[in-house]
Amino acid sequence: MISEVKIFAGSNTQNLAEKIAKNYGKKLGDITLSKFSDGEMSPSFNESIRGCTVFVIQSTTPPSDNILELCLMIDAAKRASAYKVVAVIPYFGYARQDRKDRPRVSIAAKLIANMLTSAGADRIVTCDLHAGQIQGFFDIPLDHLNGSAIFAPYLSMLNLPDMIFAAPDMGGVARARAYAKHFEVEMVVCDKHRKRANEIASMQVIGDVEGKDVILVDDLVDTAGTLCKAGEIIMAKGAKSVRAIVTHGVLSGKAYENIENSVLDELVITDTIPLKQKSSKIRVLTVADLFAKAIHAVTGNTSISSLFI
Repeated sequence: MISEVKIFAGSNTQNLAEKIAKNYGKKLGDITLSKFSDGEMSPSFNESIRGCTVFVIQSTTPPSDNILELCLMIDAAKRASAYKVVAVIPYFGYARQDRKDRPRVSIAAKLIANMLTSAGADRIVTCDLHAGQIQGFFDIPLDHLNGSAIFAPYLSMLNLPDMIFAAPDMGGVARARAYAKHFEVEMVVCDKHRKRANEIASMQVIGDVEGKDVILVDDLVDTAGTLCKAGEIIMAKGAKSVRAIVTHGVLSGKAYENIENSVLDELVITDTIPLKQKSSKIRVLTVADLFAKAIHAVTGNTSISSLFI
């Protein structure tokens, strides 16, 4: 017997969760996310979930209330006798802290993985982790979706004659190479050296971009400093145009200002994180259909390989 599927949204990802549920073919479940006057959270399910496969959708962007709310929702579902609880995390926060890159620091991504598992999650569904090896921090199944399934059709539609892909840093080489291989074009790399977090000291382009339509590829954009600097240097090297495709639009600090004043034709992001303000240069594509298909695959025990380019 296949258990009934119920989908619930955390307060941070309400709009995206509604779209995912609609694409899946269900209404969002009824949940109350109440808070005490001191800010303490208390989620409660307003319908029976006994024996159901429960999908809880929440991106774990700061503030850390979002992570705690997700853990409380998972715990509440387990205690309400849900058959399985699946945490759908479109944007997995703290993923940049995936190792000890200097002495006496936390490996936050591992801690978050432990918290979700301890809360009672049976499976994780997420998209474009900052570092793929974070999958190994979990001892439960993790479905790692790929934003390329959304961006590839969009790039095909643009029909750029001299397309070339660029990695804005060494960490993004594999990502850019996957696109270059798919579209059968070349790729270049921007090499950056940081003074401290969110501050770039120097950058250079490895490869030829003259007369090309350059597509910068990254998994997340925070202050947009790296992307804007990379765009500037690429245009200075004689590129015809430069745009960026980035899965997660964290967009903090002066990000919107930086993007508006940059040489980028456009920044294409997804709706894994709600946009704080509108911008003429930012285009948002939805991941709703991708996650709805993943939920179908999880509940129907079918492969998710078809969701990759």
